[in-house]
Amino acid sequence: MSLRAYLTSRVFFAQILAAMAIFAAIAYLFFHWITYTTHHGQEITVPDLARLSAEQAEEKLSAIDLDYIILDTVDFRPDFPKLTIVDQEPKAGAKVKEGRKIYIKINASKYTMVSLPDLIEKTYRQAVPTLEAVGLLEGEITYKPYLGKDMVLELRQNGKKLKAGDKILKSSKIDLVLGDGKITYEETVDTTEVDTTKMPEVDAQ
Repeated sequence: MSLRAYLTSRVFFAQILAAMAIFAAIAYLFFHWITYTTHHGQEITVPDLARLSAEQAEEKLSAIDLDYIILDTVDFRPDFPKLTIVDQEPKAGAKVKEGRKIYIKINASKYTMVSLPDLIEKTYRQAVPTLEAVGLLEGEITYKPYLGKDMVLELRQNGKKLKAGDKILKSSKIDLVLGDGKITYEETVDTTEVDTTKMPEVDAQ
């Protein structure tokens, strides 16, 4: 049979159809395998891990084929139990695929200590942001006579006078003693009296 006759024969067309069917079957199986291995269309809802310990989070995530990684320990937050999760990424309610890692941050076990900044003779407007920058809070404000209005004269905590560099628990309140912008001058009165009895007598001529 010549090539021309073969290309126009039923056998050739049957082989072409068979090859196309095999290719289609292979393509179907391949895409079906890809869909299965990538879990296409199968998403898991990320649970809320807030206030859970790392052990509790691991148990909860393992049950739905998710994992976790601890990113960091954040400064102690009193509104969360010690050593529990305060933040997570992806957030609760997000849709992820099986095996996805959830990144979490853990609450510290206690407040850290910070150094009290030097605020003496700083203004009130300067002092408060400086306190907040190191994690301290503004406490009670009192005034006493001083020429500089709202000038910081003393720093106190629970009645105790503090100095720059003292170690204070983070989030503590620091009381400020400020100048009232007024100054009183006390007049000095010379109460020394002349003792006339010891003065020399002058003889009358």
